[in-house]
Amino acid sequence: MRLVNHERNAMDLRTTPVHLGLGSRAKPVEGFAWDPEVLQAYSAAVATDGAEGRMVMIFDGEGPGDHWESHPAGDELVVCLSGAVTVTRDVDGVAERVLLGPGEATINPAGVWHVVDMEGPTSLLAITASLGTDHRPRTDTRPTERIGTPGPGEAQ
Repeated sequence: MRLVNHERNAMDLRTTPVHLGLGSRAKPVEGFAWDPEVLQAYSAAVATDGAEGRMVMIFDGEGPGDHWESHPAGDELVVCLSGAVTVTRDVDGVAERVLLGPGEATINPAGVWHVVDMEGPTSLLAITASLGTDHRPRTDTRPTERIGTPGPGEAQ
């Protein structure tokens, strides 16, 4: 995994996310994968951006999400590009659901647990705080145990 300076070629945001950092920098993240070692390397590479850093990525899929997630360092913007998606947030123990169609968006506030269910083939654009995303298995309707990458102020 490495951050690329001054990329001028087309890139696929499905496989090469872009990190938005301090100073209005935009750097593609080559070799990105949902692997603990790669996520640790990414977190270390962008740590100086602190809570202001963001990752921009497109996700394609369908069906129910298999995990809850939370972004304690900042809000997340979720944009439905095609298909339909239901974003469910756990707000003080109450399920808050937002249905999105193409071109519609929602904001998941910092620290709020949420899960994404894609209704048939769907494509999403997410702009997410790059520090400290937590994941929890989706074993029921509410989040339970914590699994994730270190957040701001946590040991790495």
